[in-house]
Amino acid sequence: MFIDRAVVEVRSGKGGDGAIAFLREKFMPNGGPAGGNGGRGASVLFRANSHINTLYNFRHSKTFIGPDGEKGGIKNQYGKAAKDIIVDVPVGTVIFEEKDHKVIADLNEDGKVICVAKGGRGGRGNTCFKSPTNRAPKIAENGEPGETKRLILELKLLADVGLVGYPSVGKSTLLSLVSSARPEIADYPFTTLVPNLGVVHTKDGRSFVMADLPGLIEGAHQGKGLGLRFLRHIERCRVIVHIVNMGLSDRDPYQDYLIINNELKSYGFGLDKRPIILVASKMDEEGAEKRLKKFEEQFGQPIIPISALTDDGLDKLLYACADLLDKTPHFPLYGDDENELDFKVYELPEEEKEFHIRRLDAHKWRIEGDKIIKFYRMTNISTDEGMMLLMMKLRKLKIDDTLETLGASDGDTVFLDDFSFEYWS
Repeated sequence: MFIDRAVVEVRSGKGGDGAIAFLREKFMPNGGPAGGNGGRGASVLFRANSHINTLYNFRHSKTFIGPDGEKGGIKNQYGKAAKDIIVDVPVGTVIFEEKDHKVIADLNEDGKVICVAKGGRGGRGNTCFKSPTNRAPKIAENGEPGETKRLILELKLLADVGLVGYPSVGKSTLLSLVSSARPEIADYPFTTLVPNLGVVHTKDGRSFVMADLPGLIEGAHQGKGLGLRFLRHIERCRVIVHIVNMGLSDRDPYQDYLIINNELKSYGFGLDKRPIILVASKMDEEGAEKRLKKFEEQFGQPIIPISALTDDGLDKLLYACADLLDKTPHFPLYGDDENELDFKVYELPEEEKEFHIRRLDAHKWRIEGDKIIKFYRMTNISTDEGMMLLMMKLRKLKIDDTLETLGASDGDTVFLDDFSFEYWS
C-alpha cells in the first residue's frame, strides 16, 4: 500500500542523573567526593533510505522513544550514554513540526541523516561541584530532560519529469510504453490511485525518472478529486509533460489545458514556472488531426502529437524531455538555494525572559518559563544542599519581589512544575 503522509511523535531520552558519592577506601582517609556524571540520553534521528518507497510502516509505529542515559556511579564512574534511535524513511521525505508546520529537513539524498529530537545531557555528579570553599559537596544534577515533538512526514517523490492532465488522457499508458513500470490501465477515470515511477532510457544513452500522477480535475488544488493529495509529488519535477486528449470526447482540449494549468499555478511551489512540454495524445483516433489543428491555432506554440497504439511521436517526446532536463536546474522546494547569497547574515535574537508568574486563583501562583523549569528539573532537591541551591536561584531571580509586586499574600501557594512552596514576605 502506498502511504505518502504520516504523523508521528518522537521523544528523545533524558540524560542520566549525576551521583552523590564519596570515596571510602582503606588507607585513603578523607577521599573526597567521587560521584560520576550521568550518560547522555538517546537522540532520535531520521535517515533517508533508498530501499524504502512508502511511509506504510508508520501506519502502526507512530511513537519513537529514545532510552534514557545511565546514572552516574561511585568512584567517578560515568554513566553509559544511550544508543541513538535511527528511523529509516523513503528518500524524498520532508519533515515538518506539526504545531507550526515549520520545515525541519528535506531528506532528498540516500543516506542523509537529521536529528529531530536531541537527547538530554547527563547531569553532573558531586565531584564537579568541589571547590576550595566546599570540599565535600552534597550537590548533584539530574539529567537534562529529552525533547518531545509531533512531526508530519510527507513523501514527495524524486522524479525528473511529471505527467499531468485530466483523467484518462493516457498518462499511465505512456509510462508503461517508455519504461518498465506497470501502472494499472483501464478505460475509466481515476484508474491511477497512486503515483507511479519509471526510469526512461533514450536511444542516445540518456536516462531520467518519469512520474505518472493521478488525474487532475478543476479544483484539485482545493482537494477535489485526488489532486491535493498527490500534487505534492510533482513539486520536485524539473519538467512537466502536460497531456491533452485529442481522441473522441465531449471535452474541449483547450479548456482542459487552461483548467489544469490554472490548478498548477494555484497550488504554488512555482509549478507554473516549470518548463512544460505539451503533448497531444490518442492521435490514432478519428478526427484527432482536426482537433489538434484547432488546438494549435488556439495555443500558438508547437505541440508534440503521440499515439500509444502506433508508438508515433514517443521518441520525439523523450528527446525533448532529455534536452530540457540538460539545461534545467533543480528547483528548491522551500527557497533554500545555497547559492542565493554568498554570505551569511547573523541576527542576535531577543533574549527570552527566564520566567514569568501566572495567577491561578486568589491564593495560588505558578512560575512558568522553559529556563527556570529546566533548572528545577536538573536540580537534585533530595538533599539539603540541593534544595538550598534551588532557593538561591529563586532568590537571585527576585521571585519574591515579583510576587509582592503582583499582590501575593503571606501563606499563598506557589507552584514550579511539580514542586510547591508557601510565599512569605
